[in-house]
Amino acid sequence: MKKTIFYIVTLFTILWQPVYGNTDAIKKANELYAAGNYSEAAQAYENIISQYGVAPELYYNLGNAYYKMNETGKSVLNYERALRLRPGYKNAEINLEFAQARVVDNVVPVPSFFIKRWLGNLMKLLNTNQWFWIAAIAFIITLVFILLFVYSGTYYMRRVSFYTAAVTGVIVVISLLFSGIRKNQMLNHDSAVIMTGSVTVKSSPDKSGTDLYQLHEGTKVDVKSKLGDWTEIVLSNGNPGWVMNNSIEEI
Repeated sequence: MKKTIFYIVTLFTILWQPVYGNTDAIKKANELYAAGNYSEAAQAYENIISQYGVAPELYYNLGNAYYKMNETGKSVLNYERALRLRPGYKNAEINLEFAQARVVDNVVPVPSFFIKRWLGNLMKLLNTNQWFWIAAIAFIITLVFILLFVYSGTYYMRRVSFYTAAVTGVIVVISLLFSGIRKNQMLNHDSAVIMTGSVTVKSSPDKSGTDLYQLHEGTKVDVKSKLGDWTEIVLSNGNPGWVMNNSIEEI
């Protein structure tokens, strides 16, 4: 049943993607995918991204191609990249769940404080530009009500203007803060996906380090630091460790 839903969603949406870059190249890649030539389609999408730039729809299509090829790590990676560019991209969210169902590791996240979790989910609803535009609009509204407060001749209007300006001013600050955080998330690759079949996580950045545990293809990790050929990671359950750089790819 899940596979059927995946095929329907994928087949429908891939035919209705906005076109980026070279129209003929997009059309050719879609035709390759529709014909079942997933490897060639994936390569075509990769070429389009490298030549014409990134777009959430391209990463989504690329993730679909890798999913059909049973490339769990690459499918998870590209769905995550699509969602990084377009938060709330429903089709990518659905297919990411299908891809994650193939991941061997069952990492249970450490529960976070509900306010922190709520704010994090709220922030991820929009990207950095969208939060910036909300801040800009709220700033203009704030200025309008400040002027009304200064020049209004009635107590009621001054009171309404004051409280409205205060609320929209808070929205400006929060939106700018969220915009900055989202921009930092885009520029700083603080998360990655395990790309090899399995990898042994070490206690130190050295092959002679103690083996802590194993991770498998498709598992998402947080990147903390790098040292030579090694990357320090932390799982969502808080478990730390070190892996070789070539075993992961940053989102």
